[in-house]
Amino acid sequence: MAASDVGAPHKGAKIFVTGHRGMVGSALLRRLQAGGYTQVITRTHAELDLVDQRSVHAFLAEEQPDYIFIAAAKVGGIQANNTYRADFIYQNLMIAANLVHGAHLAGVQRLMFLASSCIYPRDAAQPITEDALLTGALEATNEPYAIAKIAGVKLAECYNRQHGRQYVSVMPTNLYGPNDNYDLATSHVLPALIRKAHEAKQRGDKQLVVWGSGTPRREFLYVDDLADACVHLFEHSYDGPLVNIGCGQDVTIRQLAEVVKEVVGCPAEIVFDTSKPDGTPRKQLDVTRLASLGWRARTPLRDGIARAYAAAPFHTDNHRAST
Repeated sequence: MAASDVGAPHKGAKIFVTGHRGMVGSALLRRLQAGGYTQVITRTHAELDLVDQRSVHAFLAEEQPDYIFIAAAKVGGIQANNTYRADFIYQNLMIAANLVHGAHLAGVQRLMFLASSCIYPRDAAQPITEDALLTGALEATNEPYAIAKIAGVKLAECYNRQHGRQYVSVMPTNLYGPNDNYDLATSHVLPALIRKAHEAKQRGDKQLVVWGSGTPRREFLYVDDLADACVHLFEHSYDGPLVNIGCGQDVTIRQLAEVVKEVVGCPAEIVFDTSKPDGTPRKQLDVTRLASLGWRARTPLRDGIARAYAAAPFHTDNHRAST
């Protein structure tokens, strides 16, 4: 089954958004609230530890949500994934297992699991189609995270097949936007570049050092576009196989750094530190399936980076507002 308006959700549906303080969860929250949904429920980590099976199952049994967006995850860039390998596989496995099985036990019929395009094989043919999953070796630096996310996708598939649930999985490309992680020790490439360029400008540095060779290609999607795509599938009662969510275009890390430099207004010269890893050589998603379901990305990369920079916690205007 593809998208259908049969059984489309009503505005009073009880929707549980996990990870609502993160970049993806907060974007989903904004989109649902803007769409007039009146019963969106959330819990902070202090209120509900998603790694704790007993707590998750009890919460879902009590709340009985109509729909769940699984946007919570332990995430990070190459350095964080490579350093905290046990944390990444354990926490993400537990989050997926606890929520999917807990939803089933609570009688929740519909759920959306958000995976990540980095779980595709490292050398998958480009652009990557959904059926490339599990057809080759993973990128070594984020293999533990990828395995946990693949398990989440397969959990959804298995509960659908055995129990007749409507648990769908989506595969977002690289994301950026408000509430991104700008910690240079754990962040992804785009927020890291934004912060590095900002700080280089503030210090008057002559050079802006970028990890790797600058040749890998990446696709980037503004997080509010992702949220819109997820809600589009939700509202059209999508009940089909895995769906890639991206913009369908990629850029080199060098090109990305140049755009960031321009947006931030950083005059420093870009220098590449080739002693640092590049990661996957290229990662662009085939978004044919999503386009056939009536959705396309709207935010151009430069516009999205400008919005992300304006919302960054270290941006001059934001810093003044908080002091």
